[in-house]
Amino acid sequence: MAVKGAKDLFGEELRLHQRIVAQARAVLESAGALELITPIFEETHVFEKGVGASTDIVRKEMFTFQDRGGRSLTLRPEGTAAMVRAYLEHGMKVWPKPVRLWMAGPMFRAERPQKGRYRQFHQVDYEALGSEDPLVDAEAIALLWTVLRELGLKGLLVKLSSVGDPEDRARYNAYLREVLGPYREELSEDSKERLLLNPMRILDSKSEKDQALLRELGVKPMLDFLGEEARGHLLAVERHLEKLGIPYELDPALVRGLDYYVRTAFEVHHQEIGAQSALGGGGRYDGLSELLGGPRVPGVGFAFGVERVALALQAEGVALPPERGPDLYLIPLVEEGVEAAFHLAQRLRPRVRVEFSLSPKKPAKGLEEALKRRAAFVGFLGEEELRLKEVTLKHLATGEQVRLREEEVLGHLLRALG
Repeated sequence: MAVKGAKDLFGEELRLHQRIVAQARAVLESAGALELITPIFEETHVFEKGVGASTDIVRKEMFTFQDRGGRSLTLRPEGTAAMVRAYLEHGMKVWPKPVRLWMAGPMFRAERPQKGRYRQFHQVDYEALGSEDPLVDAEAIALLWTVLRELGLKGLLVKLSSVGDPEDRARYNAYLREVLGPYREELSEDSKERLLLNPMRILDSKSEKDQALLRELGVKPMLDFLGEEARGHLLAVERHLEKLGIPYELDPALVRGLDYYVRTAFEVHHQEIGAQSALGGGGRYDGLSELLGGPRVPGVGFAFGVERVALALQAEGVALPPERGPDLYLIPLVEEGVEAAFHLAQRLRPRVRVEFSLSPKKPAKGLEEALKRRAAFVGFLGEEELRLKEVTLKHLATGEQVRLREEEVLGHLLRALG
């Protein structure tokens, strides 16, 4: 049995994951993003500093272990801190700005498994580093939107907000402590701790008791506490989205659960997958590089869960294209044809996709196997074909049949397959 919260991927589910990542690659690399693959584990401090000690990720969800040298290592729970660490380590700060990076791969969080959420899950991450321009924020939102639209999703909505500058957040946290402090005992256990460490995160609480108290007290949103610069930044992002025709709504309740965010925060939601409708999201994190020991490097990015997007595609009934079968399925009609089929297959690969039967077949049975495999062509190897070093090729879509010398087979297939 696979470990709880992890699963094997194969067949149609794997094909769907591969399609999602391939679409992300096409869209992000069209915008100049460079693929980066970071290790699946980092020194623990990368996430403690980069994600934030007060977050649930660091406090409850990380898979942390000691290596043989006694170092504390952690399986990556998210991609941004690791990508910024790589940016600093490899001197990318001298590259033309912004530096656009993207990554796809597994992440690990010790969450309670549920539909679309696993302890080992898969994300696509995009980061643009080195610019404070709100246009770069809008570009990140547009790229996430484009990936999801190009996959065929229709029921999408961008939710946009701002978490302000550090001084705005400080004012807002002070306000929350003042308002919520007298009601501390009515908060959930997690939010009692958040009230001390990071009160803004109470707004994102999954506890209905917390949410009811926030409504009862009429707690003001973060947007009411934005300074002039942060408000101007948000308005600029809105203007760009309007020009692009990307539908969005301001969501005053939207906050980011990670400590390094400033200003822009956004999510893309899908109406067909239920209450937990966010497919992905992100925002601006101008202070993250300094937390990791580097110079100040402004950045903005997003991540989306591959499993979540797969659920949305299934909910909308977006079909995968038919699985591609072999270009050629070789059918030995006699025993000695099996070895001949193997050697011919090896000569034709990898220019074309070739499979062959491991035992001789009658023509009708061989054709049945080829159809099950969705082959484009079949190649018969009987006694006469073996003697003359020829192959009888049949195009399954048209029924056209031709006898060719073995050395002519590759060229014929390449021309026919385009």
